[in-house]
Amino acid sequence: MARIVKSGAGWRLGWDADAAPFKGLVGTDEWSLELTEVELHDFCRLLSQLVETMVQMSSELMDEETIACEAESDRLWLETEGYPHTYSLHLILLTGRRGEGRWAAVTVPALAQAARSLNVF
Repeated sequence: MARIVKSGAGWRLGWDADAAPFKGLVGTDEWSLELTEVELHDFCRLLSQLVETMVQMSSELMDEETIACEAESDRLWLETEGYPHTYSLHLILLTGRRGEGRWAAVTVPALAQAARSLNVF
């Protein structure tokens, strides 16, 4: 398993085991950020936590209520914002070269599914 690139409308997620030091890739059709292995691991883990939180919040909120949830490691910060069933995702790299990106609500479910199925760790 040397190189994996998954993509869909408005998102990209990749892994290249032979690359150093940036083995991971996240992005959209308009931007991308290379991530280290631990940054990509944090991204996938935190995204999964946020998706689960949004699912849990769906029973706590009225239909017209929106919510913002944050999760972070010492390497990156993620935020979901919107309705529990449709929300955007915001990423900020906190160390090193730093960077920032955002995915539209329509792309987050497919990105989250791809992150769950990447299985490179």
